[in-house]
Amino acid sequence: MKHESAEVVIIGGGIIGMAIAYYTAKLGMEVVVVEQGEIGGGTSSKCDGNILAIDKDPGFDSQMSLKSQELISALVHELDEEFEYRAPGSILVCESEEEMIAAERWVRRQQEAGLSFKMLDQKDLRDEWPYMASDLLGGLECATDSTVNPVLLTYSLAATARRYGARLLTHTEVFSILLDEKRRACGVETSKGTIYANHVIVAAGVWTKKIIGSIGLDLPIEPRKGHILVASRSTNIGKRKVMEFGYLISKFGGKRKVDPEIEKYGIALVFEPTASQNFLIGSSRQFVGMNTRVDQHVIRLIAERAIRFFPVIEHIPMLRTYAGLRPWTPDHLPIVGHVDEVPGLYVAAGHEGDGISLAAVTGKLVSEMLCGVPTCIPALPLRYDRFNSGMVHQEVLI
Repeated sequence: MKHESAEVVIIGGGIIGMAIAYYTAKLGMEVVVVEQGEIGGGTSSKCDGNILAIDKDPGFDSQMSLKSQELISALVHELDEEFEYRAPGSILVCESEEEMIAAERWVRRQQEAGLSFKMLDQKDLRDEWPYMASDLLGGLECATDSTVNPVLLTYSLAATARRYGARLLTHTEVFSILLDEKRRACGVETSKGTIYANHVIVAAGVWTKKIIGSIGLDLPIEPRKGHILVASRSTNIGKRKVMEFGYLISKFGGKRKVDPEIEKYGIALVFEPTASQNFLIGSSRQFVGMNTRVDQHVIRLIAERAIRFFPVIEHIPMLRTYAGLRPWTPDHLPIVGHVDEVPGLYVAAGHEGDGISLAAVTGKLVSEMLCGVPTCIPALPLRYDRFNSGMVHQEVLI
């Protein structure tokens, strides 16, 4: 077994790990990434490609997303490879007067937080979306939302990080985090040898809890399963992302007035046109451990929900389906920052369905922490120990 060293070792080769690798390597740090499979082979390749603020809790959450949108826009010019970036904005649509009233509150709070939101009426929907169900009352728009191909963005971050000198070790499992006599993180033990490092960053998504648990720490990160359907190329239904307003309620754990089966599996419309001129359809939310098997019953419910909002989808063939595990936390915010009990150890995980949206700001934030410079967003709301302080608000007002 060989021994090597680096200034920073990152556990996890998904989009979060690659964003951290890019920003830290760009600063001149010596970086090694350790990935148990392929780069982007986990959750980052089993999701959609949203860079959204529309579905974020107004305030810190949405402003963090806005910062990430700005960084992604800059990456278009900084990274070595193209990643299908587009910024058409996105919308949420409402089925009932009750949802319209809640949407107006959501827009007002986002505007107060400084984001570009506005309400849409029924005519707005009909003018832009001729294939949308005619009984929808209206909705809301976030003008800054954008979209990418998540796999291409992960690859592009990896390629550019490598150009800056980062080493990417795939098919390499981390057995343990090494601690010195002062209980400071000093490296990792892997299936291919020991890597000594000044800083260890755990960015391993749903595997983070297990890795951190190996040194006696407990983080409230749980896998939450989501399904996606991929449609064939067809009639141009629309050019930007659409979600139903109930998606917000489902995301944040509220109760909806829908069929019990829809509620049971957290089904809510997500429609995402791609650069390939087809589209992705979601979504579902389930706590089923590490089970990634596609459930055809859930797929059928997602399809039925999509047809309710876009009846034309009933006549469009589907190419394939897949399911992925999103790393959930109780307050729907990721955990990003250093661990006080173990100097040299950092965590960047728990983004659930926002990993693509928040990858850039997470990578930038971690690189700034490592350098000890002012951070681009406040880091306090993302601390790992916030769940023990009694300061966490788990309920999002909608």
